[in-house]
Amino acid sequence: MHWKIKIIHGKSYKYAAESFRFPDGKIKKIEVLFNNQNKKELENIFNKKKKKAFFEYAIKKYKTDSVFSKEEFLKIESIRVDYSDIIKKISNKDKKDLFDRFTANFTYESNALEGNSLTLKDVAIVMFENSTIKGKDLREIYETRNSRKVVERILDKKFDISEKDIIKIHKILVQDLDIETSYKKFPNILVGKKIRLTPPEKVKEEMANLVEWYHKNKTKIHPLKLISLFHGKFEQIHPFQDGNGRVGRFLINVMLINNNYPPLIIRKSQRISYLTALEKFDNNYSKTLERFFLEKFKETHKKFFEIYMKYL
Repeated sequence: MHWKIKIIHGKSYKYAAESFRFPDGKIKKIEVLFNNQNKKELENIFNKKKKKAFFEYAIKKYKTDSVFSKEEFLKIESIRVDYSDIIKKISNKDKKDLFDRFTANFTYESNALEGNSLTLKDVAIVMFENSTIKGKDLREIYETRNSRKVVERILDKKFDISEKDIIKIHKILVQDLDIETSYKKFPNILVGKKIRLTPPEKVKEEMANLVEWYHKNKTKIHPLKLISLFHGKFEQIHPFQDGNGRVGRFLINVMLINNNYPPLIIRKSQRISYLTALEKFDNNYSKTLERFFLEKFKETHKKFFEIYMKYL
C-alpha cells in the first residue's frame, strides 16, 4: 500500500493505492480515498476489493458448473486473497513456523493414508530433530524425511508439472527405500480397483499426454477443477511401481502453490471418501472427486491457516 495525491478542481485529495497481478500477468490498481481510516480499516477495504477483482476475473475466465458455481468461485478467490495477505503480513520467523507445521501435518496425513504408523509427534521429531523413533520401521522414518524435502521444494516453487519433475519428486520420496525410481517395468496390481491401470509399455506415452493436457488446459479450466481431473488421470496411469498415491498428492500442492493458492491436506480420517471419489472417477464420474478436493481446500484453509493466524 502506498499514498497518492490527486488534484481535483484545484483541491488536493489523498488516496491509498495498491497494485496486484492477475494470473494472466495483467496489473490491477486499486485506489481508496483517505478519510481518516486507520491502517486496519484500509486493509479491510483493500481486501474486499481484491476479493471482488479476483472473483470477477475467475467468472470471466472459467466456466461455472454444478460444483464450481459462482458462489464457490467467490469462496475460492477469497481464500486466495486471504492466504496471500497472511504470507505478506507475518514475519519470516512466523512464516517458517507456519510452513514447518504444515509440512509435518501434510506428511503425517499423507503417509498415514498409505499405512505409515508414525504419529504426528513422531513425524515432528524425525523432521525437525533429525532423530529416529525406537521400535519404528526404518522405512517409515525414511518416508518422513524424504517427504519433508519434497514439501519444502514445493513451497519454494521448485517444481513444475513436467515428466522430469514428476520423476524427480518420486525419486526423492523413495530414496533409501529400495524402490525403482523410473517408470514401472511391471503391471501394478491393486486389490479392489476394477479399472485396468496403464501397462508399463504405455506409461511414457500416457504421462507425456497427461502433462500436455495439463498445460493445454491450465488457462481454460479453473485450477482447483484442473487439479481434480489431473489427479484422477494420474492415479489411473499409476506410472511408478510404488509411491503413486503420495506422488499424486504432492502434485496437487505443486499445482496449488504454483497458482498462488494455499496447499491442502487430505486427512487419514477421509481415506474412505477419498478412495470412493477416485473409484467414481474411474467410472467416468468426476464430480465427486472435484467436490472432494474443493472441500479439502476450504477445510485446510479454515482449520489450519486461519487457526494459525488466530493464535499467532
